[in-house]
Amino acid sequence: MALTYNEFYNERTGLTIGVKRLLFSEQTPYQLVEVYETDTWGNLMTIDGMVMLSEKDEFVYHEMLTHVGLFTHPKPERVLIIGGGDGGTAREVARHDQVKRIDMVEIDEAVVRASKEFLPEVGAFDDSRLQVIHEDGIKFVQNNKEPYDVIIIDGSDPVGPAEGLFEKDFYTYCYDALTEEGVLTAQTESPWVPSYYSSIQKVFQALDDLYAVNKMYLAYIPLYPAGMWSMAITSKGPKPLSVDTLNRVQQGLDQFGDDLNYYNEAVHSGAFALPNFVADILQ
Repeated sequence: MALTYNEFYNERTGLTIGVKRLLFSEQTPYQLVEVYETDTWGNLMTIDGMVMLSEKDEFVYHEMLTHVGLFTHPKPERVLIIGGGDGGTAREVARHDQVKRIDMVEIDEAVVRASKEFLPEVGAFDDSRLQVIHEDGIKFVQNNKEPYDVIIIDGSDPVGPAEGLFEKDFYTYCYDALTEEGVLTAQTESPWVPSYYSSIQKVFQALDDLYAVNKMYLAYIPLYPAGMWSMAITSKGPKPLSVDTLNRVQQGLDQFGDDLNYYNEAVHSGAFALPNFVADILQ
């Protein structure tokens, strides 16, 4: 096999990672799931040739996708994760003692199986509050009868089974599946890659039309295209930068902040400061 893994996000421009060997490869009914051992980033999972996570940098994505939303909600007890088969988002949700139930809806059981075997330090699959459900996340939300306090959209890029996670219909189903103070977070691609702009704009327009509060925030993830990644937080009322939210951030981090590698009080607030070129995408 090649000694490098390459992911191109624009013509011949992209990411190169040194590879030692291929650990796992399975073409499922939904996608190609692979895990590589790399020379620098530990084990690396890809789906359809796109990086999902590595052992060395996954904490950035999972901490930021999770804690911004969980602290914004005044009392998150029921949490739904759409996607997230590697278990990293569930691990971060599980740090919150108030949470009583975590439902993770991952369409492809191979992602969970590969993660348990080759990325064992990432997931929190043994937490008694976690229920892993292998269904289509869009249909699950559409048919849901018990509202959630927080929904986290931990999907891949808008291709294949994740394509519908960027559509207004899906976010409408999520709105109906949230409690009165419900909060939703989602990954929304890289602001550095123009081919992603239409997807970013589509999501934020849908959220503006549906929810009372809607903001983009940023994180910096080395193995994602161009390194800068955007995320959305939207809610039926709670605000991520309110005094109450910032107080909850402080109180929560007093309990488990020492266990985190990226997220802290300053990062929570600073992540919402958008460079001009990023803000322009949303205009």
